[in-house]
Amino acid sequence: MNRKQKVMLSRIIISFTLLVILNFVPARGYTKTLLFLIPYLVIGYDILRKAILGLFSGSLLDENFLMALATVGAFIIAISSTGDYNEAVAVMLFYQIGELFQSYAVGKSRKNISALMDIRPDYANLEKKGKIEKVDPDTVPVGSIIVVRPGEKIPIDGKIIEGKSSLNLSALTGESIPADVKEGDEVTSGSVNMTGLLRIETEKEFGESTVSKILDLVENASSRKSKSEAFITKFARIYTPAVTVSAILLALIPPIANILILESNPQWMTWIYRALTFLVISCPCALVISIPLSFFAGIGGASKEGILIKGSNFLEALSKVRTIVFDKTGTLTKGVFIVNGIHHSTIENERLLEYAAYAESASSHPIARSIISYYGKDIDEKRIGKIEEFGGNGVIAIVDGHEVACGNSKLMDKISTPYINCHSIGTIVHVAIDRKYAGHILISDVIKPTSKEAIRNLKKVGVEKTVMLTGDREEVASKVASDLGLDEYYSQLLPADKVDKVETLMEKKEGLLAFAGDGVNDAPVLSRSDIGIAMGALGSDAAIEASDVVLMDDDPQKIPKAIKIAKKCMRIVYENIVFAIAVKFICLILGAFGIANMWLAIFADVGVMVIAVINSIRALMVKDL
Repeated sequence: MNRKQKVMLSRIIISFTLLVILNFVPARGYTKTLLFLIPYLVIGYDILRKAILGLFSGSLLDENFLMALATVGAFIIAISSTGDYNEAVAVMLFYQIGELFQSYAVGKSRKNISALMDIRPDYANLEKKGKIEKVDPDTVPVGSIIVVRPGEKIPIDGKIIEGKSSLNLSALTGESIPADVKEGDEVTSGSVNMTGLLRIETEKEFGESTVSKILDLVENASSRKSKSEAFITKFARIYTPAVTVSAILLALIPPIANILILESNPQWMTWIYRALTFLVISCPCALVISIPLSFFAGIGGASKEGILIKGSNFLEALSKVRTIVFDKTGTLTKGVFIVNGIHHSTIENERLLEYAAYAESASSHPIARSIISYYGKDIDEKRIGKIEEFGGNGVIAIVDGHEVACGNSKLMDKISTPYINCHSIGTIVHVAIDRKYAGHILISDVIKPTSKEAIRNLKKVGVEKTVMLTGDREEVASKVASDLGLDEYYSQLLPADKVDKVETLMEKKEGLLAFAGDGVNDAPVLSRSDIGIAMGALGSDAAIEASDVVLMDDDPQKIPKAIKIAKKCMRIVYENIVFAIAVKFICLILGAFGIANMWLAIFADVGVMVIAVINSIRALMVKDL
């Protein structure tokens, strides 16, 4: 409990104690009024102040104004007729109890999220001329050397130049299994060094590091409002003035009708009391507070599992996804390619592999990296001339003065070189030297162990169609789709073809379409789909920027979990909306007919708010979904 909450709790206790004591004090008249004003002002002075400020700031008809008007009115009625001040003080007292509870619930929600996302480093150990200086991470330039000791957070993205260790990535990915790293490995800010001392060369400024981007996503998620939140905002704008006008009419029309039509006692105090009760009941706190809190809790619960959702609008959209389109490599498969053979070579296999490795040396594509890794020797860049990359097809490079073309069958067609197909299942990289076919390299990818179960679970959470898009050959795509139980697949697609295919699927779909990719060349498709899900996007700037949902590891199982979280959150939102509105309108009718008094009004306002807030907090509980 923070200081502000402790002060409020003290005010509640003092006010309640004074209220109980004053009921045993034999005071009358103005003395009694002044005595009861003490607990009223102790508990309600801030509400009165906000109501008065609202008169000048344009927020006249907010809950503070309604509560101030109702309780001051109850005091006036007590002075003029009943002499019972308990209701006026009790209404304010219970309202503040509800506010304290709501503040505590929101604080707890924020604290949970803050603890789960406690990845911002407080300092960086900057190495200068052999000495270590503790500095603000914001001041560390790119290319600096930082030292991370066991137990410390890695403050900035970089590459290990000395040391080996195990890293705790749980704050980023939601997984508790440590990751072993060594010299030459890239490491991500926000992870915790568990064992050995690491010297790291920074590759980004702190503001561009993964930790900063994640924190920015979480902190700004609330700025993107869902349709449900927008509805509540519009509803409150219409509802509050409407009930205020209704309360005024309730206080005026029946007494006037009694005078003019029935020619009887106008009963002003009775109808004013009903109008004030009507105002207390009408306060829209339960909706205004609980709906944003539900989304906030849902986003926080998802972040705990390593699922970053950029706003409540995307959380709501996730709950309506009926079609999911996957990129294959790095999403459904590991994206770790292994050279399985060299076939139909017209030169020595080692020579063919060497030419291919040199031609692919400038590419960051997983297939290119697998060839270079399999070659296993240092690349002498002096032997390489011009390199030209053909997106989705391959590369043509000058190596030792020879033109080396490495790529798929489309690249061979482009340079008019006949090629030999491979009957083995896998990715084929054809190699031509000076436009003469030199053979091909067979490369295989491995399906992730959780992909099949993820597809099965997607069906369980209401996804009706699963589709795979790949630039790979028909035979490879067919086998992967069959093994995983996908509904459709499309092969031999260029990046631009994937966008076209997603647009075609979006025209046919019912419900929303989500695209899941690993962030490599997927930014256009992530942006074009209804929901873009970046998988394994740890450190991928383009994916984080283009996507709506970021999964901080590469486990496809997180996708059905994200949808489950979204569906649970939306179910809670709808429960709160229906419950709050139903109770409000029933009590409003009872209040208008004099059946409900101030005590029922308190339940309709504070009680409903407390119940709705408790229900909202359930959105944080996502571990066992």
